[in-house]
Amino acid sequence: MFEKDDAGHLQPRRRSSVFRLGFLAAAVLTFVTLYQIETYKEEVASPRLLKDIARCHYLARPAGPEHDFYSRSHSDRFVPGTRPTLVLNATIWTGQHNGTQVINGGELLLDRGLILAMGKVDRELIRSYKQLHVIDADGAWVTPGIIDMHTHLGDAASPALDGAQDDNSIKGPIVSWLRSLDGLNTHDDSYRTTIAGGVTTSLVLPGSANVIGGQAFAIKLRTTKERSPTSMLLEPPFNINTSFPDTGARPRWRHLKQACGENPSGVYSNTRMDNVWAFRQAYNEARKVKESQDAFCSKLLQGERNIGDFPESLQWESLVDVLRGKVKVHTHCYEPVDLDDLMRLSNEFEFPIAAVHHASEAYLVPDLLKTGYGHPPAVALFATDARYKREAYRSSEFAPRVLAQHGIQVAMKSDHPVQNSRFLLYEAQQAYYYGMPYNLAMASVMSTPAQVLGLDHRVGFIQEGYDADIVMWDSHPLALGATPTHVFIDGISQLKDAHVQEKPAVFQELPKVPDFDADAQAAVEYEGLPPLEPKKRTSGFVLFRNVKSLYVHEEDGSVAREVSLMRDDGTLGVVLVHEGKVCYKPESTCAEFVSGVDAADTIDLEGGALAPGLVSFGAPLGLAEIDSEPSTKDGVVTDPLTASVPRIAGGDDALVHASDGLQFGGRDALLAYRAGVTSAITAPIHRGFWGGLSAHFSLGAAHRLQDGAVIRPQAGVHMSISHFGTPSISTQIGTLRRLLLSSKAGEAGFWFEEVRKGRVPLVVEAHSADIIATLIELKREVEQKLGTTIKLTVTGASEAHLLAPELSANGVGVIMNPARAFPYAWEDRRILPGPPLTERSAISTLIEHNVTVGVGVLEAWDARNARFDLAWAWYEAAGSMSRQEAMALASTNVEELLTGSVASAQRDLVATRGGDMFDMSSRVVAVVSARQGAVDLL
Repeated sequence: MFEKDDAGHLQPRRRSSVFRLGFLAAAVLTFVTLYQIETYKEEVASPRLLKDIARCHYLARPAGPEHDFYSRSHSDRFVPGTRPTLVLNATIWTGQHNGTQVINGGELLLDRGLILAMGKVDRELIRSYKQLHVIDADGAWVTPGIIDMHTHLGDAASPALDGAQDDNSIKGPIVSWLRSLDGLNTHDDSYRTTIAGGVTTSLVLPGSANVIGGQAFAIKLRTTKERSPTSMLLEPPFNINTSFPDTGARPRWRHLKQACGENPSGVYSNTRMDNVWAFRQAYNEARKVKESQDAFCSKLLQGERNIGDFPESLQWESLVDVLRGKVKVHTHCYEPVDLDDLMRLSNEFEFPIAAVHHASEAYLVPDLLKTGYGHPPAVALFATDARYKREAYRSSEFAPRVLAQHGIQVAMKSDHPVQNSRFLLYEAQQAYYYGMPYNLAMASVMSTPAQVLGLDHRVGFIQEGYDADIVMWDSHPLALGATPTHVFIDGISQLKDAHVQEKPAVFQELPKVPDFDADAQAAVEYEGLPPLEPKKRTSGFVLFRNVKSLYVHEEDGSVAREVSLMRDDGTLGVVLVHEGKVCYKPESTCAEFVSGVDAADTIDLEGGALAPGLVSFGAPLGLAEIDSEPSTKDGVVTDPLTASVPRIAGGDDALVHASDGLQFGGRDALLAYRAGVTSAITAPIHRGFWGGLSAHFSLGAAHRLQDGAVIRPQAGVHMSISHFGTPSISTQIGTLRRLLLSSKAGEAGFWFEEVRKGRVPLVVEAHSADIIATLIELKREVEQKLGTTIKLTVTGASEAHLLAPELSANGVGVIMNPARAFPYAWEDRRILPGPPLTERSAISTLIEHNVTVGVGVLEAWDARNARFDLAWAWYEAAGSMSRQEAMALASTNVEELLTGSVASAQRDLVATRGGDMFDMSSRVVAVVSARQGAVDLL
């Protein structure tokens, strides 16, 4: 690599004194090794002896890059013929200086798979190129490629097929000899979409079913000419080609996956005590091998002969390398009991833990992490994904900031396909929103994982001599909806035709975020379970000042119209609430309106707004507190297509009411309420065809007898048509046809009669375009025979965009669930991924064809993020969707599609301070509930 001399000319980069000392030490070791080998050659010309000597020296070398790494003239992953690229006028986040260094108007020269020059590229060097691809960034942000340090990409391939799932072994709690590389599927549909999210490097881990699940491997995501898993590897350890390398090179870092707690316990019916013993037993076996090797090498290098064969164990060699400090150990570990076990294990066998993953309660015990051997582990986290099992119940959105305050390295991760790795940057955006410093939030998906993986000498930073893995963004990377316009891996462009619309200049700025200091303190003080119940104000007045806008519902309640309360002189408006009823005067400051109101609570919204309360659907909100714990949930409906329903329960004609099993005051419900999601529509939990009657209820109510707690006890009739756990698709469609066309007695008969008359919507979960097309045809058939119009809503709807005109023409509504589709299964594979891969998203395509669209969530923890989902959809639509249409995606549209109508007089309003629901600068501070005649202060 190069640097400028005093005259401004490019010269070979000078090395630091530390580097020179390291190089000198390596040279001395090499000289001694060669001298010993040559001496032994004279003594005994034994190939085995020479091999043993070389192996012993290899064991003594520390892992890491070669000392002359930066003298490389090209990347080991360089593809000959790759055109060099020059980026001009970029705003470059380098990752340097703890993530605070930004180069404005910067330049980058990418050649031979490397960042050859950066900052201001020497013009003489530029002129030396005959063919140079030039990109004018026009001020856009450029960052290192994103690194996902916890993914099962390729091993848990998408779409999920039985023959392509290789992330977990069930052969025993200890399987350290297994390798994720051996199951890496190059046909995973996720490579393309993940690259479209700016991810360039991933650590593919085995699953967490085992105490020690096997070896992990870092890969670059681009397609290679060889199209093989091996060709995707980044600095593969020499062990993949030979179990016991005797190369003269320095060892490369290896990676190991371990797991504590519930996951391995559940698979093998073990207790935590069993699991820790399995750890200790395995490492003790490895220690025996290591000690025998060390004894052998000591004798050999002191000149002893006839000492037998080098002690080796194919089974335990990876754990021996752990004990030698050559392996980055990654451990799935949640609670203090498990973290404490892990820290003691690391000290007993004297090896460091590179990172604990998931680690939902690590923020409560940061000092415990500092007791680990060698150094504290980094923590790899989700942002808000939580409470899906007991171990995750005390998770907090404030964990990244709290850990960072204690000096613990934090990396955000996807656990793909648990979270779609395409949106790993979204995890960093949420961490930043809840108070993680911006520089560390950026680093959490770029430079920090590079450091944790031992790859920070080549990826995770923008620096001369590093791999040419860079991403150019259409907005500031921490702005919600930031989308790549260019992605380079090894200097090779990955987005041939990026579909990205220009955003306003404000999107290039670091977003402002609210102050959550008190909330973060409470999360720690209450050990992850701070009080969430709102403070109700049921009498008197509440006065909102400095209100920028207010949403007003039309008479039919189907549209929420935004009214500006800002005057021409910039003065903001006032909104007065009395017992849940709203009064406002947009043309004045309402001074005369509020005169004489002495007992009003006054809330300054600081340019905020009052918007419709959002409505959640898709997760078992209100029916399950911890999804994996049966005692905390309502349970699963019996499907009469696969099992008989007891006659005492109504037999096969029974139709379960979700309202009968509602639970109020759950943490996911209250967190959603505090984020502006004021109600939910929940169907009975079902795993097959037969669903039941959904209920519409308030998320802020304390119990079902409270006024306004249950809004609609019977909302819609829910069924599912899928390939999983059910008879054939044709059997399910045939059953639905019979239910719609033939009158029956009993509960099911009554409610399907309501469906036939168009009084209650029929809500069918379906993902495949073929199934959706059949449902449209069935709707036509029923309507023609009965002479009525039925209300049909399709949820899930991964491939619904393929039928947008037909859905519109037949009056079928759609709830996209999740809001950003992913090819989980075969019936989801034809998704419309949206920018930058396609010009339109599925949501904008459906709206452009006048289909009524709502958005849903798959899991209860995600309900709180509805406002981000609608804002993202609006940004992604690039002007083809109004703010009003976007707001309806998670409010009135959901209510209309799932209940058949919108109650205009009883709408909740959500007050946000510092901006509206579309702004990352805002937070929800109150809910105005006409149903309860109250204002909830949050």
